Amino acid sequence: MVDTEFLDALASKAPTPGGGGAAAYAGALAAALASMVGNLTVGKKKYADVEDAMQDELIELNVARARLVELVDADAEAFAPLAAAYGMPRDTPEQQAAKDAALQEALVAACEVPLEIMRQCVLVTESCDFMARRGSVMAVSDAGAAAVLAKAALQAASLNVVINVASMDDAERAARYADAADMLLTAGGAQADAVFAHVTGVLRA
Repeated sequence: MVDTEFLDALASKAPTPGGGGAAAYAGALAAALASMVGNLTVGKKKYADVEDAMQDELIELNVARARLVELVDADAEAFAPLAAAYGMPRDTPEQQAAKDAALQEALVAACEVPLEIMRQCVLVTESCDFMARRGSVMAVSDAGAAAVLAKAALQAASLNVVINVASMDDAERAARYADAADMLLTAGGAQADAVFAHVTGVLRA
């Protein structure tokens, strides 16, 4: 049942998929697992009061999961021009200038893609919170596991932002990207931790 094609590619010496693609994939796993909790909840009389909200969350999770799957490939596509720029010759001043220009252009997409992964992971974490508190109690551990995966994806994607802003000449742009990543990491990480604590409390009660 498990498709290992992505994992085999990730384990190979090829530069892509890499950490960013793995982050997006982990985020998609988190969204899928949170969706399972919702699908185990809808249609149950015990949870009739949250039926409509649960359906809305499932729609949002499906959208986030699809977007994160797209971002697996988008991360690889963003890396290609970055790798090409690093490999450009720099023997003459003209070559060095061309290399620097190509690198600075490539760094933009190399930051924007992981930031989008992070934004999607925060949305997934918000849904995990809802599922943990309002979803079927029989699947509460899965909601907690989904939050843990979402946080891991969030942290992993943030590292791509950190490494790429360090090479940016545009200090103002670099600061914007770094600040955006920090805010997403703080908000999403705190919520994921809260979900984990809540689920652990429920399971140990």
